[in-house]
Amino acid sequence: MTYVIVEPCIGVKDKGCIEVCPMDCIHGTDDDKMVYINPEDCIDCGGCIPACPVGAIFAEGEVPEKWQHFTQVNADYFNGKR
Repeated sequence: MTYVIVEPCIGVKDKGCIEVCPMDCIHGTDDDKMVYINPEDCIDCGGCIPACPVGAIFAEGEVPEKWQHFTQVNADYFNGKR
């Protein structure tokens, strides 16, 4: 399982989650709307969850239905489909 960043991150991009990630799997540029978790590199440690000030990070199986599409959005970011 991986973690997924969802809609509340849009426009916030606090990046505190990037600092605590032991796998360096959270990325985003200043031009991106939000930051994204690479599902291939995430080790499911959950360290990013308390670092997010807007509660935008969920375990893949716990993403609220209204934000389910963000699972694919995160994966697509790393597959060049921004």
